[in-house]
Amino acid sequence: MMGEQRQSESGAGSWVKDMADFSWDDYLEETGAVAVPHHAFKHVDQGPQSGLTPGMKLEVCVRSEADSPYWVATIITTCGQLLLLRYEGYQEDRRADFWCDIMTADLHPLGWSRQHGKTMRPPEGVREKHSDWEAVLEKALAEECSAPANLLEMPQHGRDPVELLSAGCYVELQDGVDPGLAWAAEVEENIGGRLKLRLLGTEGLPDTPATLWLFYLHPRLHPPGWAKEHGCTLRPPSDLMVLRSEEEWEEVRERINDLPEDEALTAEFAKDQPNIADHCFKEQMKLEAVDPAAPISIRPATVAKVFNEKYFLVTMDDLCEIDESEGPGRSFLCHRDSPGIFPAQWSLKNGLSLSPPPGFQGPDFDWADYLKQCEAEAAPQHSFPTEPCEHSFKEGMKLEAVNPLSPENIHVAAVTRVKGQYIWLSLEGLKQPMPELIVHMDSLDIFPVSWCETNGYPLVHPIKPSGIQERKIAVICNFVYCCPKIYFNHRCFSGPYLNKGRIAELPQFIGPGNCVLVLKEVLTLLINSAYKPSRVLRELQLDQESRWQGHGETLKAKYKGKSYRATVEIVRTADRVADFCRKTCIKLECCPNLFGPRMVLEHCSENCSILTKTKYTYYYGKKKSKRVGRPPGGHTNLEGGVKRRGRRRKRRKQLFVHKKRRSSASVDNTPAGSPQGSGDEEDLDEDDSLSEDTGSEMQDDLQDDSEQSVSKSQPTTPSPSPPATPRPSRRRRKPRSPSFSDDENHPPSPKEIDGQALLLLNLPTVQECMELKLGPAIKLCHHIERVKLAFYQQFAT
Repeated sequence: MMGEQRQSESGAGSWVKDMADFSWDDYLEETGAVAVPHHAFKHVDQGPQSGLTPGMKLEVCVRSEADSPYWVATIITTCGQLLLLRYEGYQEDRRADFWCDIMTADLHPLGWSRQHGKTMRPPEGVREKHSDWEAVLEKALAEECSAPANLLEMPQHGRDPVELLSAGCYVELQDGVDPGLAWAAEVEENIGGRLKLRLLGTEGLPDTPATLWLFYLHPRLHPPGWAKEHGCTLRPPSDLMVLRSEEEWEEVRERINDLPEDEALTAEFAKDQPNIADHCFKEQMKLEAVDPAAPISIRPATVAKVFNEKYFLVTMDDLCEIDESEGPGRSFLCHRDSPGIFPAQWSLKNGLSLSPPPGFQGPDFDWADYLKQCEAEAAPQHSFPTEPCEHSFKEGMKLEAVNPLSPENIHVAAVTRVKGQYIWLSLEGLKQPMPELIVHMDSLDIFPVSWCETNGYPLVHPIKPSGIQERKIAVICNFVYCCPKIYFNHRCFSGPYLNKGRIAELPQFIGPGNCVLVLKEVLTLLINSAYKPSRVLRELQLDQESRWQGHGETLKAKYKGKSYRATVEIVRTADRVADFCRKTCIKLECCPNLFGPRMVLEHCSENCSILTKTKYTYYYGKKKSKRVGRPPGGHTNLEGGVKRRGRRRKRRKQLFVHKKRRSSASVDNTPAGSPQGSGDEEDLDEDDSLSEDTGSEMQDDLQDDSEQSVSKSQPTTPSPSPPATPRPSRRRRKPRSPSFSDDENHPPSPKEIDGQALLLLNLPTVQECMELKLGPAIKLCHHIERVKLAFYQQFAT
């Protein structure tokens, strides 16, 4: 099955489309997923290191001196090929620290100057601190913390390990079955440390058997000369032996022996290769292993051969072809810490299914019966390393992973399951679905998001269906839904709702683009430009009868710390945009040309410059049968409404007064000194259909001195203390009561508040029934809570 899938995916280029259009940020936002943290990929972070670490000492040329002597310096920190150095003798004094470039600076290991007869003398600052600077020098040279010479003096100095393995260099590759065999390979490509290797002697042969992809930290990779040093035999892989004669392979073998050794490369391999611990496996022991030919299942396996205390050979069990079980792909070389091997019954303990070996007879696989049938023993638990429990992988996270069936392809992948140190990956962008891959968390074939983009390598990603397009205003293909530019003509009359100064600060136009997106942005800007954004949002909200049969969008407004939202209908086609803008302007009682597809340069065709906030509704006012709250400006929305001149409103300081109903003669229930409403006018009948996120809309305190009042007024009764000043008339507000039942839950009026009812008051009830502002209501409720606490402490215990 896996072989057939490999053939079907050989044409991977057919489904690697729109590579430049893929964005990890957009993809994560659309899917609601998160990326695996970058620090979870240790092999990626290990690459860009120069090998020089803080604390190492070296000799550097002191260019501030006339004769350019050398002096010892300590590496304080590293940043790529840049080093922060401090001269020996400054101890903890950071004032003389300096940066240098490894590629250009004159740097050498300790002892180099004396070997080459160079003068050693400290800079002037060190000589001032230490008169016996010769003793300081001798002490520094005696320390065994010198930077390696190969990192400072060779042509490759300053280059990280990834840069050392450039195209054209050679490495030796240990055999995947027999650790005593090796062969040489040439680096054809180096993609961020991921190497495309071509085995020597396979020039001109197809890539499938002759090339392979490995990360430069793979334990099978070694520098030239490694096989000779460790007594390994140079022999090509068995599947390539038949491609050439023995004489031809012998010539290639001589070429390998003549390859020059690279000291820098040898040092890097020696530094980065992990130490291999001794194992305690014995031949014919049974265990569980991920099938290397198809890493989608866990199957029984056998320790087929023990080479030494470091390496052993594991073969996947096959009851059908036992004699051919050691064929290519069926066996793999392992050491104690190799990933992909588990003790017997590991799958059962972790709730995973164990695939029986081919040829197994029986309904269910059982390890006890299988061991008895094979007359073998299971590998003990202590033979396997202890799995650490800390990791950063979680289900649903995204990353980039190599496709094992076509290693040249790297896919977008998702973590679907996590068990111990293993993750199950689902590759995306496949032409045909493939089962989930079982991968170790320290695998060298997984990478963080954007790794391919960083290294300029194509990433196979899921292709969006052709009907789904990105929501970008600037990219529109269908002109039927393409909205033209919508201009804000700030010179036109802004009406009673909108602030003319804020409109003047808006951009000159919005669009072109999708009608819904452009008009939504326009309405959002207008709402934010209003005196009271919540009032404009209420005027624009969708009516019960759909006038436009367009698209409903939820818009938001914020006013005095409270949030409001309502559904507004927006047209979807370009032919309705002009009429929509004009009627929306009339709805907001402003000039019909305030915003729309037409730009007004000097004079408006509506001659709106002669209009004022009180005269405008005579021309464009809305006909309403119900009374609505008055927006700032003092005009009325009623058709033919009678305008009565009221007294000029003046801003007043808040008075410490108590508002109560005329019909009540009860005692004042408000705590003395509690601040009450300022007396400024409130909207009396906010539309209940406007949903509110944080509470009812607060009253507007900003009134123009030139605006006139048309509301009825009723004087309020001041409290005895402090003395009240005469207050302007105001319209009596009928409080809105929430929907209470007819039993004990109905809200009490002020005259009904006795000792028991006082304990039932809460913040919403106080605000609704006593007409208190938020501040005084909170203070009153605070006192009520204190009374409750005292009552319960005295009578409830």
